[in-house]
Amino acid sequence: MSCNVGGYDRILRIVVGLALVAYAFFGAQPIAYIGVIPLVTGAFGFCPLYPIFKVSTCKKK
Repeated sequence: MSCNVGGYDRILRIVVGLALVAYAFFGAQPIAYIGVIPLVTGAFGFCPLYPIFKVSTCKKK
């Protein structure tokens, strides 16, 4: 499992994930817990859908 989520992509995923989880936690719709997905993919730096579509936002080495 190699990194396929770049720096800005990771930051955006973590911020959006945290915002959605906070929104769900403080009384909004429980569907907002879907924010766990971008939060986890941003934290680990790997998105399982990227290899399917042959996408990577990491810088090439």
